[in-house]
Amino acid sequence: MDGSKPVELQSATGVSRLQLALLIGVPIVLGVVGLYLWKRMSPLGRALATNNKGNKYFEAGKYENAIQCFTEAIALCPTEQKSDLSTFYQNRAAAYEQQMKWTKVVQDCSQAVTLNPPYMEALFRRAKAHEQLGNKKECLEDVTAVLILEETQNIQNQQTMLVLNNVSDQLGFEKAKDKYKNREPMMPSSQFIKSYFGSFTDDIISQPLQKGEKKDEDKDNEGEAYEVIARSGYLKAKHYMDEEDYDKIISECTKEVDSEGRYMAEALLLRATFYLLTCNDTAAQPDLDRVINMQEANVKLRANALIKRGSMYMEQMQPLLATQDFNMAAEIDTRNPDVYHHRGLLDLKLGNIDESVEDFDKCILLRWDFALDHALRCFALYTQALNNNPSQQIVLDGFEDIIRRFPKCAEGYTLYAWVLTAEQQYEKADEMYDKCIELEPDNATKYVYKGLLQLQWKRSLSDLGLDLINKAIEIDNKCDFAYEAIGTIEFLSKNLDKAIEMFNKVINLTKTEMEMTDIYAKCEEAYARIEVARKYGIK
Repeated sequence: MDGSKPVELQSATGVSRLQLALLIGVPIVLGVVGLYLWKRMSPLGRALATNNKGNKYFEAGKYENAIQCFTEAIALCPTEQKSDLSTFYQNRAAAYEQQMKWTKVVQDCSQAVTLNPPYMEALFRRAKAHEQLGNKKECLEDVTAVLILEETQNIQNQQTMLVLNNVSDQLGFEKAKDKYKNREPMMPSSQFIKSYFGSFTDDIISQPLQKGEKKDEDKDNEGEAYEVIARSGYLKAKHYMDEEDYDKIISECTKEVDSEGRYMAEALLLRATFYLLTCNDTAAQPDLDRVINMQEANVKLRANALIKRGSMYMEQMQPLLATQDFNMAAEIDTRNPDVYHHRGLLDLKLGNIDESVEDFDKCILLRWDFALDHALRCFALYTQALNNNPSQQIVLDGFEDIIRRFPKCAEGYTLYAWVLTAEQQYEKADEMYDKCIELEPDNATKYVYKGLLQLQWKRSLSDLGLDLINKAIEIDNKCDFAYEAIGTIEFLSKNLDKAIEMFNKVINLTKTEMEMTDIYAKCEEAYARIEVARKYGIK
């Protein structure tokens, strides 16, 4: 078979040797070429290629493979390539985040931020990891840095604000819980005490001394003012109350209680009231409990004690207990307008508008001349009518009617001014605050309201607005509302040291633990901004 063509052998699968060689050889050639190109690539190129491979694993949810690639990319990357290296650390942190390995997330994000400060994405990821680890202060600093960077870029990120508010509230709560428990009781200003008793239509213990409780001592034929001869601790306390010498009231009531005198129930209630005014709820509650359980006591005293305990629960954010006390007061003293006034306030606070209007109506039915509830009823109806323009106008007309019928009710003008401000009728709102100040020139809060209106109206830090708020402090150096307003203005103006100074003044004056929590949270945010500016040079 000379000259004959050799026969091609077939593989077991029927593939020729030539085809088999091609099938085996091409991948080998490609592998060799790939290896050649890989060796020819720069270290950075290799790192970038490995990082890209890790990204594909990450997108496929293969986080362990992604971590291996990112780790290799970090090892391959030249140390002088800080920007790329920081990205590889940040990518590995993202994979660790999916595995909830929070300590590793913090470590890698810290590397990323150190290599490329301030690395916003890494800062935010580290903030969330710190939050999971319970490192609140570190979380607040990181999320504050992110917020400032977003502000400089006109970015609004709800997630950033959510984390910031959550962690600052937690820090505020921790500080307030300890501080509030151990705070020294402080008597509020005379104006605050008068306003407190003014929220009752008929507070039995705030009434002036009655006949038989004071003795008229004639000193000449024309007569002189009564000279009070206190024959008991309670009567002496009442005398001090008439004289606005409030600091002596608790001790005199204690004498009456210890001696089990004739006015023991009244003394317990008066002492409890001033414990509440000095924010000493722990001391107030046992006294209120004793009066409520005194079946032989005047029903007005017991109802008043229930209302005050209910209001205390309301401030403590315990609405169910508050409602129970108000309902019990209504059962034992059905014609007491104060019950419906305070229960209406609770429902208004809880957003139960129909129920609040119903209670304000009951109060008005029992005491038509109690102007405050006319105004509160109108205010409740306004909140109900916010999405109904015709109804809103009816409410505005209702306020006009109230200030016409009750021209000496300062709170009527105040509530009307709030509504006018919400309606952006600033000029008329300003007129209403002028009326408030004319009626109550010693009420510091009215100056703060007017000052804040000026700032909102003029859209700038006007001298008039700030002067009015400072005037409030001159009138009442215990006006926490004024210090908080100035602190907030200074915070927004980035005058952080001044803001902290004002917030620290407020902390000692706040009335509730919740208010104190809020102020401590603002303080922590200010401190965090100062620290972030120092660390990263962010203004």
